[in-house]
Amino acid sequence: MSKKITGIIPPVITTFDKEGNFDESAQREVIRFLVDKVDGLFPTGTYGAGPMMSIDERKKVMDVIVDEVKGRIPVIFMVGAPSTRDAVDLAKHAEKIGADAVGAIPPYYNKYPDSSLLEYYRAIIKSVKMPVYLYNNPHVANNNVSPAMLKTLADEGLAGLKDSAFSLTTFYEFLLAVPPAKYPNFTHIVGTEAIAEGAVNAGAKAVISGLANCWPELMHELWIALQAKDIQKSAELQLKVYEARQALKFGPTLVVCYEVLKMRGVNSGYPRAPFMMLSDDVREKIRAEFARLGLFK
Repeated sequence: MSKKITGIIPPVITTFDKEGNFDESAQREVIRFLVDKVDGLFPTGTYGAGPMMSIDERKKVMDVIVDEVKGRIPVIFMVGAPSTRDAVDLAKHAEKIGADAVGAIPPYYNKYPDSSLLEYYRAIIKSVKMPVYLYNNPHVANNNVSPAMLKTLADEGLAGLKDSAFSLTTFYEFLLAVPPAKYPNFTHIVGTEAIAEGAVNAGAKAVISGLANCWPELMHELWIALQAKDIQKSAELQLKVYEARQALKFGPTLVVCYEVLKMRGVNSGYPRAPFMMLSDDVREKIRAEFARLGLFK
């Protein structure tokens, strides 16, 4: 029986050394930092530099993370790729090593008609027995997933949706196309902490939060308030989360996660070039903002 996907789930960063090679030791340290503070992991996606790695590298990262987690929390690997063949290959590998589910962004770079996108997802769903999630991220995929397409796939066995369109109205449209009352086994997940409060109150069962890579405690606090239906506290925490998210934008968001983890004493390695670590001035600005928010004491 598959693990329940719910709560706060960071899209885990992948750790590299200065030369851009996968740093297994640092990856294990990041996982150890997160594993008892979050409800699941979503590796090898945008934050996880999936599109920047070869297929074999992505498999290696999968192997290390599954080995380090040891079944304590659900792990959903992002297996989306420009080609259906590679996406299916990655999904099969994730299932083979004991992952809990896979998510797939549409094939990116090229623009495809809906018929091609449907066949891409059908191929992934048919290739494994584990749950498959559709990862909607039109900003980077160059391909939009329509509510009608989502309903078709839900009827054909899709397990859920991670929606990173950064729009509550888009999330509502997906909820209306695949309503929880009619599809009780379909899991709607919002792919950003920016609109977590509205999405969870509307029906999201989990939040995949980039901020949770470095401040999982803050995201957990928001989740608890939302589950308790504490309207005032959850509203206050959502605004604090948004402010913290804005601080992540003092540099490339992905890079700031590496930097903040280092500030917190976690060996997070390095991002892969062309991403670069930040200057001392920017780093200090970030530290000061998180201190103002009460996150750094």
